[in-house]
Amino acid sequence: MDLKEDIRRLAEEKRAIIMAHNYQRPEVQDIADFVGDSLELSTKARDCKEDIIIFCGVHFMAETAKILSPHKKVVIPRVDAGCPMADMITYDELLNWKIQFEGYKVVTYVNSSAAVKSISDSCCTSSNAVRVVERIDSNKILFVPDRNLGHYVSRFVKKDIICWDGFCPTHERLTSEDILTAKRLYPHAKVLVHPECRPEVIDLADKALSTSGIIKYCKESDDKIFIIGTEEGIIHRLQKENPTKTFILASKKLVCPNMKLTSLQDIHESLITLEPEITLSDDVVNGARKALKTMYELTL
Repeated sequence: MDLKEDIRRLAEEKRAIIMAHNYQRPEVQDIADFVGDSLELSTKARDCKEDIIIFCGVHFMAETAKILSPHKKVVIPRVDAGCPMADMITYDELLNWKIQFEGYKVVTYVNSSAAVKSISDSCCTSSNAVRVVERIDSNKILFVPDRNLGHYVSRFVKKDIICWDGFCPTHERLTSEDILTAKRLYPHAKVLVHPECRPEVIDLADKALSTSGIIKYCKESDDKIFIIGTEEGIIHRLQKENPTKTFILASKKLVCPNMKLTSLQDIHESLITLEPEITLSDDVVNGARKALKTMYELTL
């Protein structure tokens, strides 16, 4: 029995479900039961019948799955798969910031630690950030941790928004020169970028969309050529689901090393041992779940 067959055998035997983020290696996406963005995966984990979640992504994503499903066992095959942006703000730093800006409400991007979520007023995703900030009951917002997403939100919402100085190193590497070069080479292509990109990159794009938004747009569009400005792992799914269309990565720099850590061997081992398991305190789970619940309520 080869490795892929044994992974599927073990998953069935353990009654486990394998989740993979859109940025994971192609072979990891192909072996998964469900592929999606971070919140899609966590919501699916909450709603599925399985009690064991093998989460192929980065650490904050597996934490979010645990927050939404505290009674389930959430296993991350590579516990060292972190997120530099999530690490750019800590619980203590946010606590001090809230004291400094008393009266402001904290909107925290899901790309953050469970501890940071637990002292936030609401979470948001890249696809619903505008709606959350617009609808939350305050005109004074502390936006954490992504300055680029916060700047994007400020284009649409006229509130006092102060952004934490965090960013995604992968998306930050994409420059306006990269987009202009790609557009010269493919003048008829639609340019789709992630809202985590720099403002000047977003200015050159046809659309700024979340990963799930990019996937939906490409599927529904009559266009045939797309320049994609987000992590390169998404190209595999886009090409798989749209075989007659062409997808050009906006830059070869769009690779997240943390998203590439998880291998089939890691998944296999995690199914055997059911480790490393995500564990969170009740206080963190309850606080973070409240912030996520507020997000859901604001975006209904």
